[in-house]
Amino acid sequence: MTTDAVPLGRLSTLQDPSDRDVARKIDEIARLWKTGDLVVYLGADLYPESPEFPTEPAALAALLGKRVAVPGRLSGRLHEIAQYIESHKHRKTLLSLMEEIFRKKVTPSPVHRLLQAFPIPLVVDTWYSPESSELLLGPGDCQISGVSRAEYRDRWFRIDGRTSSGWDPLEDVSPGSRVLYRPLGTMNPGVEVLVSDADYVEVLTEIDIQTPIPKFVQQHRSGRHFLFLGCRFDNQTSRIFARQIMKRSSASHFVVRSGTVTSKEQLFYEREGIERLPLSLNESFLPELEKRLRSA
Repeated sequence: MTTDAVPLGRLSTLQDPSDRDVARKIDEIARLWKTGDLVVYLGADLYPESPEFPTEPAALAALLGKRVAVPGRLSGRLHEIAQYIESHKHRKTLLSLMEEIFRKKVTPSPVHRLLQAFPIPLVVDTWYSPESSELLLGPGDCQISGVSRAEYRDRWFRIDGRTSSGWDPLEDVSPGSRVLYRPLGTMNPGVEVLVSDADYVEVLTEIDIQTPIPKFVQQHRSGRHFLFLGCRFDNQTSRIFARQIMKRSSASHFVVRSGTVTSKEQLFYEREGIERLPLSLNESFLPELEKRLRSA
């Protein structure tokens, strides 16, 4: 149970100055959403009830550790466990396990439903579950997904176009397409993910000079604002990815995050110009945002 989330009822009545400040921020987010000046950046924690797949690295590490016996010293360490499986059982085994874990069908999250109702030009999804690929793209839209250098020595990502019957590989983003960017990889049209230590070492070596970031993302983010939903930045890797993906964008961004944040998360927000809305994502923030998006 979180202790610092603003209740929906209080936000609606606007009796407190802090409530009015939060309401103004939601007004601003809705305006930027409508004008196409917002990039929505999704984490794993989007669901009002726990889905059948893991929504945090430790839980994914535990599931992988149950399927393949790994040394106890690796307990809870996702990338090290994935590397152990890749090194001792082959990468195909690792990809097969990831597919088994994340191919479960779930009810779309409220965030996905809102993005379906009010599409925007660019969504970034930083988890492995397939909902965004299945729900947010229609024929003519594009997905850019990170790929492992273990499988693609000559590229950092692949581009696929959604068609009426499936997917087609592309060399570049089609003009006017909505784009889903999945920097950690995807389950569709095939299982290609960054999850092992070796995967991350390759990307983190180059990400500061932007080599792994697609040109479309680099161009589109310029001057735009990011809205972080379902994200936790309590580890260095998640902060590095977010910082590099939002590089050279606007100086003003938003994160919806109830509960206690770590000192490193708070410092990250301050350094990157991210304003925190201490709201429950599904109970408070999304209903208020939807009201504004539906208004004339």
